[in-house]
Amino acid sequence: MSAPRQYCLTLDLRDEPELIREYERYHKPGNVWPEVIESIRAAGILDMKIYRSGLQLIMVLTVSDTFSFEEKERQDRVNPKVLEWERLMERFQNKPDGEEGKWQQVGNIFDLTQH
Repeated sequence: MSAPRQYCLTLDLRDEPELIREYERYHKPGNVWPEVIESIRAAGILDMKIYRSGLQLIMVLTVSDTFSFEEKERQDRVNPKVLEWERLMERFQNKPDGEEGKWQQVGNIFDLTQH
């Protein structure tokens, strides 16, 4: 088994303070639906953290060597509770013209272990 990999993703919230507070409430311990947590773990995500700076969310994923974004997306498409959660979360997301409003992967430009 190879070492875990990390990914960073970003997403912007709508500029509505009450919606932001509600989004954060949904993500407090015990508030994320158990089916969503189960699907995250079943996909090979070992750790997930979401940070917020203003309207920008930053997600850091640590994943197993079996994880793939394509397989996670395929699994999500057939999971009714995950689809319901995603539809609920869409109301908090800022969707610029021509974009889906979903998490976008951020490229890595520096890694201390390589220096």
